[in-house]
Amino acid sequence: MPLPLLSLLIWIPIVAGLVVLRAGSDTSRGRTRWLALIGAIAGFVPVVPLVANFRNDVTSMQFVENIRWSPTFDIAWHVGVDGISLWLVALTALTTIIIVIASWESITGRTAQYFGAFLMLSGFMQGVFTSLDGMLFFVSFEATLIPLYLLIGTWGQSNRSYAAVKFFFVSFLGSLMMLMSMLYLYSQTHSFDLALWRETRLGTMPQVLIFLGFLAAFGVKVPMWPLHTWLPDVHLDGPTGAAVMIGMLKLGGYGLLRFALPIAPQASHFFAPMMITLSLVAVVYASLLALVQTDMRRLLAYSTVAHMGLVTLGLFVFNRIGQAGAVVQMLSYGVVSGAMLLCTGMLYDRTKTAAIDGYGGVANTMPRFAAFVMLFSMANIGLPGTSGFVGEFMVLMGTVRFNFWIGAIAASTLILSAAYTLWMYKRVVFGAIANARVAALKDLGKRELVLLGAMALLVLAIGVDPKPFTDAIDPSVGTLLAQSERSTRPAESAPVEGSQHLQAAAPAAATATAHTPG
Repeated sequence: MPLPLLSLLIWIPIVAGLVVLRAGSDTSRGRTRWLALIGAIAGFVPVVPLVANFRNDVTSMQFVENIRWSPTFDIAWHVGVDGISLWLVALTALTTIIIVIASWESITGRTAQYFGAFLMLSGFMQGVFTSLDGMLFFVSFEATLIPLYLLIGTWGQSNRSYAAVKFFFVSFLGSLMMLMSMLYLYSQTHSFDLALWRETRLGTMPQVLIFLGFLAAFGVKVPMWPLHTWLPDVHLDGPTGAAVMIGMLKLGGYGLLRFALPIAPQASHFFAPMMITLSLVAVVYASLLALVQTDMRRLLAYSTVAHMGLVTLGLFVFNRIGQAGAVVQMLSYGVVSGAMLLCTGMLYDRTKTAAIDGYGGVANTMPRFAAFVMLFSMANIGLPGTSGFVGEFMVLMGTVRFNFWIGAIAASTLILSAAYTLWMYKRVVFGAIANARVAALKDLGKRELVLLGAMALLVLAIGVDPKPFTDAIDPSVGTLLAQSERSTRPAESAPVEGSQHLQAAAPAAATATAHTPG
């Protein structure tokens, strides 16, 4: 009998978090940290056989586990991975290790609760990315709110309570709307099986309402404009670890691709013009806001909104290269934004300020740090050879194939991201030493050097050789694209009023469909 790798992937960090909570204490911080690190590494172990034994030529779910929990309601422990979720679960496990190491010295109070919350959050994230049962997905999705709320509200800065409450209620309200969509799907199928939901033929109006319910939940987590307002507050007043976890793990984009597009295909096409418009607004507007920020953390928050606008844009141009690029962009920018936030956190831990005008000449006292920040800044811009280039290039190629002028507007992100990123880098790193605080800075220690070195290798690995990632992602994207492109007719015997307009609004994607694997 094969090992239940996905169950181990989910439960190891959850159990490790409980162990840390039980065994750790502030009087034995060293033991607490080492327990957390051991738990994080143990949670990464199942990733190795998953990646090693994953078959790129298989479009269906792999490593599937299906155990019925509640036959009455047809709820099951049903988990599996495909090429899309494979790299997201790997990134989740790796992010957990990174955050434990990054928080090694910066967290000095309630260390057991901090590390325990992060480990359990990692397990819940894995549940989100592997769930093939709607109720299991919803429980995992909602469970992530609890540790994130505690992390932001307990270990954040002066305005942490406001940031935590705002994040929780905005997310929870969206999740309730998603739950209503799921309950309607259950009423039609008497099952929570995602595969059955995708094959169900729904009327036009139900699809519209279901799509809006999913959009409310996942749009917040992308975060999409104008549902992004909680993110700058979390970046500014939350702990660095929470910002890194939110930045590296893209629940919103994954949910749209896995749920909204294939379950409500007609509605997805109908709302595509709106989604494309919102994505372009996010790219341009958030970039302009980033240009005027005086705090590095808020600048990176608006940079995230702008870059994630490319993700939603790639999803809704409905061609294969665009959607595959959106997934690569989620992975790539997860690493890049996480690295940039870690660098900002390292400066903040040393000086207790993230104000851009509080620095200047950092390269003189921290040359190794400056070199790493330069690499991550180039990746944030999308320089060829870094991970930032691959996803952006694929999304822009897919967008130009869809519509040249939309692609041209989206390409403005290359100029705008270069403007605000290089502006921040120049003000913080270059020039003469600005003040005594900068003069007293010490360069990276061994722990920080290993941490940023690992992040740099990831950025370069994806940028120089993206083939292992795209080979796994492409077949799965092709399958989901075929499901979102299928020409479903309303379930009712008579056409629903307005359905002709929905079909007329569906954008063409014949080139992508022609290459979709059967």
